[in-house]
Amino acid sequence: MSFNFINSGLPLQDLIVGASIYFPPLFKAVMVGFFIWLILHHLLRDWMYSGEIWHPTLMDLSLFSLSVSAGLVILVVW
Repeated sequence: MSFNFINSGLPLQDLIVGASIYFPPLFKAVMVGFFIWLILHHLLRDWMYSGEIWHPTLMDLSLFSLSVSAGLVILVVW
């Protein structure tokens, strides 16, 4: 008696199903957003920590959440 509900016999299809289960799209958006954040953080670091912004850590966290949102948009559109 075999309980292979996901196994279709095609290796590529099994790989795609396995990748969607073990590597969810939200984690992909976080990874893409992290690289966007790295670039933006490097460009805006001097301005954020110069004293013009009240709380640079909150600004950095907001920038990260916007980067993750942009990463999700990139993954959905592309």
